[in-house]
Amino acid sequence: MASDFTARQTEIIHAALELIAESGIQGMTIKNLAGRIGFSESAVYRHYENKVSILLAILDYFDQNFAQLFATVRQSDKPVPEKLEALFMKLFGIFKATPSLVSVIFSEEFFRNEDILYQKVSGVMNENLRQLTNFLAQGQANGEIRQDLKAALLATIILGSVRLQVKQWQTMEYATDIVALGKELINTLKILLTTSSTEI
Repeated sequence: MASDFTARQTEIIHAALELIAESGIQGMTIKNLAGRIGFSESAVYRHYENKVSILLAILDYFDQNFAQLFATVRQSDKPVPEKLEALFMKLFGIFKATPSLVSVIFSEEFFRNEDILYQKVSGVMNENLRQLTNFLAQGQANGEIRQDLKAALLATIILGSVRLQVKQWQTMEYATDIVALGKELINTLKILLTTSSTEI
């Protein structure tokens, strides 16, 4: 769990995600949230100013937990491709356990008219791209990742592929096993990461 959130704030975030899973983002209102948790609307407002602040909290919550996960994976002694596999398989596991997260963290189109949310989503994506690029560059320096392609391009391919896989899973209403699909995708990406053009 992300340490920057109180137990009550975390409870509100989880309840909000449950409502989003059932009724979409539009169905997640302060009134419905208060009813789900079992206390007054004013009690929700003591923690979050409005619906937008709750959505921002969900984005922060995910971002902080992903950062912690990334930091933990990076500390292992495994080669970079194996670390990446561990990272993304855990991420697919999180999505499988909480599909409603997909509706929030991949909703920059929905948030386009709410600038603060749009900027937050964009910032999270850009930071993840930056960290992944640096991580891949480290793998290239170690001789574990192919060096004939720019690390930034490889990072874009990885994140873009993962995003498309998850969005397709969402359009199928989460009917398939995202962990199994993710495993196949990551195995394919590992081949791309470790096979140079001279070996093709």
